[in-house]
Amino acid sequence: MENNECCTCAMSRTTERDAKLKDTLITRLNRIEGQIRGIKGMVERDAYCDDILNQIAAARAAMDSLSKLVLENHMRGCLIKKVRDGDDGIVDELLTTIGKLLK
Repeated sequence: MENNECCTCAMSRTTERDAKLKDTLITRLNRIEGQIRGIKGMVERDAYCDDILNQIAAARAAMDSLSKLVLENHMRGCLIKKVRDGDDGIVDELLTTIGKLLK
C-alpha cells in the first residue's frame, strides 16, 4: 500500500505504514520506553520529586509528539480514503479519539 493509506480488514482494522514512518514510530517508542524505565529507576533510587516530575513532563511531551505524528498519518490517509469511500462515520470516530487525546 502507499504511504498514509489505511486498510480495513473484515475481522480487524489495520493500517499499513510505509517503512520510513514505521521506523520513525518505533524509534520514538523505544526512546519513550527508555524514558519510562528511567523514571522507574529514579523512583526506586528515591530521586528528588522535582527531577522525577521533569522526566515525566519530557516523557509526556514525547508521547504527545508521537500522537501528533500518528494523527497526521491517520488524517492524511485513513480519514481521506474513508470519506472518499462514503464512510462519514470515520469523522465521528476521529472526533471521539481527539476528545480522548485532549483530556
